[in-house]
Amino acid sequence: MARERTWDLAVVGGGTAGLVGARTAAALGARVLLAERDRPGGDCLWTGCVPSKALLAAAARAAEARTASRLGVTVGDVRVDLGAVMAHVEGAVATIEPEDSREALEAAGVTVVRGTARLTGPRTLDLDGRTTAFRAALLATGGRPVLPPVPGLREAGPLTSETVWDLHVLPHRLVVLGGGGTGCELGQAFARLGAQVTLVEALPRVLPGEDPDASALVAAALETDGVRLLTGTRVTAVSGEPGGPADVTVEGPGGRRTLGCDRLLVSVGRRPDTAALDPAAAGVDLDDRGYVRVDGALRTTNPRVWAAGDLTAVSHWTHTAGVHGATAAANAVLGLRRRVDPTAVPRVTFTDPEVAAVGARTWADGEPAPRTVTRPAGRVDRAVAEGRTDGFARLALGPRSRVVGATVVGPRAGEVLAELTLAVRTGLRTADLAATTHPYPTHADGPWNAALDDVRTRLARARPATSALVRLRRLLDRGRRSDDFRPSGGSEEVTTAHRAARRTP
Repeated sequence: MARERTWDLAVVGGGTAGLVGARTAAALGARVLLAERDRPGGDCLWTGCVPSKALLAAAARAAEARTASRLGVTVGDVRVDLGAVMAHVEGAVATIEPEDSREALEAAGVTVVRGTARLTGPRTLDLDGRTTAFRAALLATGGRPVLPPVPGLREAGPLTSETVWDLHVLPHRLVVLGGGGTGCELGQAFARLGAQVTLVEALPRVLPGEDPDASALVAAALETDGVRLLTGTRVTAVSGEPGGPADVTVEGPGGRRTLGCDRLLVSVGRRPDTAALDPAAAGVDLDDRGYVRVDGALRTTNPRVWAAGDLTAVSHWTHTAGVHGATAAANAVLGLRRRVDPTAVPRVTFTDPEVAAVGARTWADGEPAPRTVTRPAGRVDRAVAEGRTDGFARLALGPRSRVVGATVVGPRAGEVLAELTLAVRTGLRTADLAATTHPYPTHADGPWNAALDDVRTRLARARPATSALVRLRRLLDRGRRSDDFRPSGGSEEVTTAHRAARRTP
């Protein structure tokens, strides 16, 4: 470690929040220490975003080859070598890893120390037996996959989103527990690569936090890819040897049954990782679920300590972890009180079709249904040209047709969502989107045309006024062409038309 000093900012954890926070503080001129017990990069680089998207890319190629005949292209049998697929995954990770490496951090002015950090006081921490003082600290230790308390589950040694990357032989039968975003992504990927996949979800539908129409489309796509869906079904027991075949007992609409599998993958959520941190020693409180309590500026109950990323209840995605890490670091070293904005946080499930959403919900969920406008993919020219009409764009609208939320389902929905995220954040109206020239033909035509539909609907309501204005223009034009016509300023029709036009929205 560098010579003894009191650090302007001590960052605990080298995942996305910690990396961005450390770099931000160093760029502001602070003396920054980053403590990471394993390797910089965190879940996103090593077991999350990067490897999963590389796996999904390989699975998509296999699916496209099998279904190419619908576009007039015929290929032979599709063979999958999972070892080669995982080599591609590892190659993607290795290519991106230098951006998050110790060398890159130190080049940015961050001192990096490998070790386990434990808070020992309001302004001190222990780093593998050595006491370190700080003026401010940023906690960013992330989260860990949850194993539910099912009898026999832990003993069976199931795969999780962290360990699934150790597979190099494709399991013939794979049971996936959990129908959220990660479970659906990995379940679909392994089905496309050739495994017989059964996905078990305790709630009535997959992607229970998304628009029900989006959930239905993903469920249909999973079944098309060969995934057997058991929704409304809970696991009651598991038996099997660690890392080997297992029997999974479930109860659902079909009664009790036992599912045999070669491997079991659990994806039912994550919990904050505070096991080694000892936050209480620094006066940092946790909530009932184990998350670090923070205020709107990401400050904890210790005024010298901030927290960001999966450690808090306000961030569950890599992109929010990065933004929050930067915000917390700037607040900590500059004494600012910048607050995070929860209103325009995008989320994407990278199934095929993708599901992307932002802002207010686009469906009723125990509350009055929002006003929405929807453009089905069957009316989007690019989707029709590609034969991918299994999707839609739906805008949730507030007063004066301001865009307050959106759901997009279809190819590249995550990219399409970027514009809508900006619209929600800045309070744009459908008229603003409709008046913006968009490239044609793209999948972004979906939300653009939805906005146009809303504008046209509102114009239709204003038709009496606009029709009066058209009649007025006819009269004026007729007067210019006729020497005999002299429109009177007191003309009832002209006056009425003027008044109506001024009331046109």
